[in-house]
Amino acid sequence: MKIAGKNIVITGGASGIGKALAIRFHAEGAKSITVADLQEEPLKEVAKSVNGLAVPCDVAKEADIKNLVAKAEEAYGPIDIFVSNAGIARGGWEETPNETWQLNWDIHVMAHVYAARAVVDKMIANGGGYLVNTASAAGLLSQIDSATYATTKHAAIGFAETLAIRYGDKGVRVSVLCPQQVRTAMTASNMQGVASVDGTMEPEELADCVVETMDREEFLILPHPQVLEYMRRKTSDYDRWLKGMRKLRDMFTHREPT
Repeated sequence: MKIAGKNIVITGGASGIGKALAIRFHAEGAKSITVADLQEEPLKEVAKSVNGLAVPCDVAKEADIKNLVAKAEEAYGPIDIFVSNAGIARGGWEETPNETWQLNWDIHVMAHVYAARAVVDKMIANGGGYLVNTASAAGLLSQIDSATYATTKHAAIGFAETLAIRYGDKGVRVSVLCPQQVRTAMTASNMQGVASVDGTMEPEELADCVVETMDREEFLILPHPQVLEYMRRKTSDYDRWLKGMRKLRDMFTHREPT
C-alpha cells in the first residue's frame, strides 16, 4: 500500500517509533495523520509537526480507542491505515503481581484487539485498509529477561496472524512490526541488553523499513533482518535453540558493565 493520500492513525505517537512513523508518513504524502498517546504535550508537538490531530488516549481502555477512531473520522473521514504501536517495558516473571501481567496484556494485546474491533468492519465497507501492529522480535524469538514482555508480544503476533488470515481476502492488509532494539525512551535504561546484540537502530531507520514493507504488503516487518534467520534456527531445532538462549542469558547476566 502506498502512504500518499491515506488517512492514518498512530498510537504511541508522542515519541520514539510512533513519532518517527508520523514524520515519515507525512513526508510520504499522507492525507492526514492522527497521533494518540498519554503524553499530551509531546503529542501536540508531533501533531503540529505533521499538520495532524492529537488525541489523548489510553490504549488499555477500549472506550479511549473508540473515541480516537471517532475523532479521526470526524476530522478527516474514513481511516485507511491504523498503526497500533503503543507499548511498555514492565518486566516480570511468573511471581510478578497480577497487576503487572494485566497491564502488559492490556497494552500489548488488548489494545490491538480494540483497534481491530473499531476499524476493520469499516475498512472492509470502504474497500480495504491496513493494520500495522507493533510487536517485537521478542514475540518471534523470546526475551531472556522478562516473561511478561515475551509472553504478551508472542500473543500480539498470534492475534495479528489471525487478522491476516481472517481478513486478507477482504481487502484488509495486516503487518506486524518486530524490531530488536530501537533507540527510544523505553529502551534508554537498557541500551546494552540482549536486544542490542545486533546493534541499536534509530527510529528513522525503522520508519524506512516500515514504509518499504507496507509497499510490498508483507506480514512481517523486520527492521533487523537477522531475526528471520534466528526464527529458522529456532524452528529447525527447538531444543538446541533453547540451549543457545540459556547461554545467551548467562553471557548477558555475567557480563561486566562498560
